[in-house]
Amino acid sequence: MNTTADARTAWDGIYAARPAATDPRPNVRLTETVAELPPGDALELGCGEGGDTLWLARRGWRVTAVDLSAVAVERLNALARSHGLADRVTAEQHDLGASFPEAPEGPEGPEGSTGGFGLVTAHYLHTPFDLDRLAVLRRAAHALRPGGRLLVVDHGSTAPWSWNQDPDVRFPSPREVAEGLALDPAGWTVERADAPRRTATGPDGTTAEVTDHVLIVVRRTAEPA
Repeated sequence: MNTTADARTAWDGIYAARPAATDPRPNVRLTETVAELPPGDALELGCGEGGDTLWLARRGWRVTAVDLSAVAVERLNALARSHGLADRVTAEQHDLGASFPEAPEGPEGPEGSTGGFGLVTAHYLHTPFDLDRLAVLRRAAHALRPGGRLLVVDHGSTAPWSWNQDPDVRFPSPREVAEGLALDPAGWTVERADAPRRTATGPDGTTAEVTDHVLIVVRRTAEPA
């Protein structure tokens, strides 16, 4: 069985083998979803090089960014300082199967809110190592404040540069992911569940058409007292 230590070592090695990014790009599904939202407290699960975190911080969001890799976390904290965003970015190392960042305390957002994140984003939170992903995403949904959004973007196709080239791999649809979360419809609603296509650029500069599976869940109510 793969252990957390194995996963941490592997991801540290992946990031350490790359030059540190100086101005990483945000994901297009984030920018199209969040551009018109008022800023608040955001959480990024699997921050990687930090393009999404920095994009959000530049637009006034206070971002907690988490990753299993200490290399990724240290680089992002340093990058936030170099861009003058240290007051809006906190990068933390978490094994999301064992720990989860604290949600901010309220009030924030709609009247009666008791705190929580206004946005939780998880882009391509896939790993060859053991992780109960649905449990992590369910916890993320519960970390939202009323009116907050959980944005989950998954691979819907295999890119030429993907680490998983299994021709038999199956990509669950956004609706299937939503059903797997088993959230009470009285407290959460699915705002978007579709599979748009786009032209993506790989690490070596090559391009390919890929499919994204996009799920947006909105929290409607707070936890009962």
